[in-house]
Amino acid sequence: MPSPIFPEPRRSGATRRSAIGLILGAPLVAGCASGGFSGGPTTGDQPSGPPQQPSAVGTGQVKVGLLLPLSASGNAGVAAQSMRNAAELALAEFQNPNIQLLVKDDAGTPQGAQQGAQQAVDEGAEIILGPLFGQSVPAAAQVTRAKGISMIAFSTDSSVAGRGVYLLSFLPESDVNRIVEYAASTGKRSFAALLPENAYGNVVEAAFKQAVARRNGRVIAFEKYNAAQMQTTVASIAPTLANADSLLLADDGDALVGVADALTASGANLKRLQLLGTGLWDNPRVFANVNLRGGLYAAPDPSGFRGFSARYRTKYSGDPVRTATLAYDAVALIAALARTQGGQRFSSEVLTNSSGFAGIDGLFRFRSDGTNERGLAVMRAAPGGGQIVAGSPKSFGA
Repeated sequence: MPSPIFPEPRRSGATRRSAIGLILGAPLVAGCASGGFSGGPTTGDQPSGPPQQPSAVGTGQVKVGLLLPLSASGNAGVAAQSMRNAAELALAEFQNPNIQLLVKDDAGTPQGAQQGAQQAVDEGAEIILGPLFGQSVPAAAQVTRAKGISMIAFSTDSSVAGRGVYLLSFLPESDVNRIVEYAASTGKRSFAALLPENAYGNVVEAAFKQAVARRNGRVIAFEKYNAAQMQTTVASIAPTLANADSLLLADDGDALVGVADALTASGANLKRLQLLGTGLWDNPRVFANVNLRGGLYAAPDPSGFRGFSARYRTKYSGDPVRTATLAYDAVALIAALARTQGGQRFSSEVLTNSSGFAGIDGLFRFRSDGTNERGLAVMRAAPGGGQIVAGSPKSFGA
């Protein structure tokens, strides 16, 4: 059974910790981390300019492809550069990793991802990390599946996961499962949900209904809204909340505040309910809103990202994007497996080890269907930010 713990990275002085203490957390780019569902920082970003020249990082014998939209415009290009920096930081912090990263600019397009994957495979890559956009994953997967090698992509769109295509990202399903499980463990049985009518809301809906059923709870009220009809939807669900003991709200910060304020204006007593949320609640607008105060949401323990950010700033004189830890974790995992798992290092049996792996954002493990499960903390929304109510697990229990 593979070790669930990364080998110890190189540290100095007080920052040296065991690998399982290397809890990895990543900064947020819109639509890309715990709340995003677009499969990349933004769905509307278009690539600008020709792809940059390919480059290699490291001199190890194990070659690994890294696909990122380095020449894409806007947030996508910013996120890509930050993730590349994080990948290089992971290599720098491990003692003599036998890894060579073949960095390919996929320009944020399916064609670019397919070409980059093909170039990496032709150059000897044994596994592909990336791409970032959900629409690019299937195109790159055509190359990896034809060669019988695995891919660890960064998309938050779980529909692109599958055989040999694993997602190392913040999936909404993990957030929902964690927060519903926690609420049920505190005695909550009557659940309600008010969700956006979009792809993210659809995923949250399915996970919510399954999680409530697993704990023998009841869905008392459920509605979905769009921007044009939000007030009407809120007015419809508000009276039914009297029969619920908890309410799941899952939207980005600005929209979430608007929903909470509209519920209060419609007569809903949010203080009587236990408000529940996803990682999208990790937002200053949410923390500042009195109607959302005391709500509980699932997210990685923030201490991991704080430590990572400090090291990143020291090396690159700037702040990482929230998704940068995904690239760090991916490279750290690959370096660990290359060191410890021999010829089977990137096989599906090794990657889907049920014990999982320790990363900056806590524990994670890949499922056989390509999705992932994360060990998340439960946080409370407070004026000064998120406060830990229940820590992230130290292992994946039965």
